[in-house]
Amino acid sequence: MKKKNSKLSGFYLGLIFVLMYLPIAVVIVFSFNESKFPVRFTGFSLKWYQELIHDDAMLEALGNSLFLGVISCFVSAVIGTLGAVGLSRIHWKTKGILEYISILPLMIPEIILGMVLMAFFYMMNLPFGMLTLLIGHTVFCVPYILMEVKARLAGMDPSLEEAARDLGAGPFRAFWDIILPLIMPAVMSGSLLAFAMSMDDVVISIFINGPRLATLPIKVYTQIKTGVTPEVNALCTIMLVFTVLILFVYTMIGKVTKGNNKNS
Repeated sequence: MKKKNSKLSGFYLGLIFVLMYLPIAVVIVFSFNESKFPVRFTGFSLKWYQELIHDDAMLEALGNSLFLGVISCFVSAVIGTLGAVGLSRIHWKTKGILEYISILPLMIPEIILGMVLMAFFYMMNLPFGMLTLLIGHTVFCVPYILMEVKARLAGMDPSLEEAARDLGAGPFRAFWDIILPLIMPAVMSGSLLAFAMSMDDVVISIFINGPRLATLPIKVYTQIKTGVTPEVNALCTIMLVFTVLILFVYTMIGKVTKGNNKNS
């Protein structure tokens, strides 16, 4: 009976992995396709990678998306971390309402949030462009980090901070030396999730974007009208390779750090 269950579980797990990673494999394979039409593989070629290198508009859109994602996630990490710490230390009757409001941008449909932000920026006479994109992306990135940090703070022993305060540390020193290192994994995981959402956003960015600025998702979306070439597949493959390399380096650093801690 156990063997049957294990075989069924293995089959189910394998099916899930196939459904998850088969589209990625197709994108990688067709990035080397000689044909312009991504429906049939006609031969191996690197010409789409060459086209990508000389496509200034696509590279500029990629640079805008990376800049937007990094800056908005950094600002969101600061706001979300301080907000989670603040919510964990208040005991008001309205605390539940505040927590609900803090994650409200995640529950609002993107098209509504984009229209609201567009109307708000118009009333504030803000020129649509990178500034409005940074504000808009920060709005929906903050809840991801806030929820991660709030969950980490809920499982943390409050006596650690109390011990630091008893030893003479002030509120800022206790937070910087004790609380922040403990919640940093949650801050990093929330920031990575927020960065992924920022890089992937199309709906909100269309509403608050300027006419002379394009992010990568908007660039790809507008190409649908004229036809998406395998150049986009080449760009996705390069981004995937860099992501895997970053995860590999992060894993190796973690193993080395754990080994050093055990030896010490």
